[in-house]
Amino acid sequence: MQNALKKMPIFNLFILLFMHNLELLKALFLGLIEGLTEFLPISSTGHLILFGHLIDFQSDSGRAFEVIIQLGAILAVCWLYRQKIADLLKGFFSGDMHARRFSVNVFLAFLPAVVIGIFAVDFIKQVLFSPLVVACALIIGGLIIFAVEAKEFKPKTIEATDITFKQAILVGFAQCLAMIPGTSRSGATIIGGMLSGLSRKAATEFSFFLAMPTMLGAATYDLIRNASVLSSDNMMNIAAGFAAAFIAALLVVKALVKFVEKHTLRVFAWYRVILGVVLLIVFL
Repeated sequence: MQNALKKMPIFNLFILLFMHNLELLKALFLGLIEGLTEFLPISSTGHLILFGHLIDFQSDSGRAFEVIIQLGAILAVCWLYRQKIADLLKGFFSGDMHARRFSVNVFLAFLPAVVIGIFAVDFIKQVLFSPLVVACALIIGGLIIFAVEAKEFKPKTIEATDITFKQAILVGFAQCLAMIPGTSRSGATIIGGMLSGLSRKAATEFSFFLAMPTMLGAATYDLIRNASVLSSDNMMNIAAGFAAAFIAALLVVKALVKFVEKHTLRVFAWYRVILGVVLLIVFL
């Protein structure tokens, strides 16, 4: 038996490992789904609900698992933009007005979600978090993307760092719509940015910067509330999902920025509508 194992490729050894722990493989798969969909305007929540249902993923860590794999995705963005973050922090403390203005804009855009989230979080989780709401939000969001892309307008702001106070506040309120499951945080902020006068690229990059405090804050809050369900028994599944989300998000963020420079968001709109219909069929 030992000689046979020595001759087997390392890939086959991993397959044997995962076959003995199917829940670990499911957690890895959902982590990939989270990382691939979190920053695309297609709703990671909708995908996690659909695929979690299809593969019958049962996690005793529940909400904590979702929070930590989302944390993996947002840390990927922090890593990719680490140089810009460092430059902004350096400029902020050295008195660079451009850096300080951009930092203030990120804070202004972040603020509405904090205020509304504090009062609405329980209502959202108890009332709105259902497959029907997610499916409808996916379809409606897709139709909104179609409507926005049908408009011909020249962006007033080309680079994300040149965003104005007014644009930042408008994007911040647009982000609040993403509290409705299935809306997509990135979708709401990118479309909100475009409507406020940002180019697709600028809206997408500002969405990434806004995601950092928003998702880190939400993840920390949810993790504290759900810390009691964490244990050594489920940490392996959570770690696998976290790592998968981190790696997948690294690939998606770079690709999305390049994509929006030359293409519209219509392909995502079609995808949202189709996924919303699939969700309705699966759950209803």
